Amino acid sequence: MDTKTQLEIEAAAFRTLRNHLMEARPDVQNIDMMNLAGFCRNCLSRWMQEAAADRGIEMTKDQAREIFYGMPYEEWKAQNQTEATDDQQAAFKQAFAENVTSRD
Repeated sequence: MDTKTQLEIEAAAFRTLRNHLMEARPDVQNIDMMNLAGFCRNCLSRWMQEAAADRGIEMTKDQAREIFYGMPYEEWKAQNQTEATDDQQAAFKQAFAENVTSRD
């Protein structure tokens, strides 16, 4: 497989993942994704921001989130996310430390 075709396939797979998370399963909470998988929708938007920066393109966190979510993050969050329980928040602290803080 040539590099261009591989890149197109990877991009298509990413779009499918994004659509699945945003359209098919908006009910899945970001905190649960982070606690179970070590990443969430916000991570995906941050990775987009980092990829843009690698290419010399300035993009704020809010801009990246709006591109990923298709609307301002706070609006999507109000429509789709619920308040986290104490247990979820405790698990999140550990997952964040292991998967985000340790990467930086």
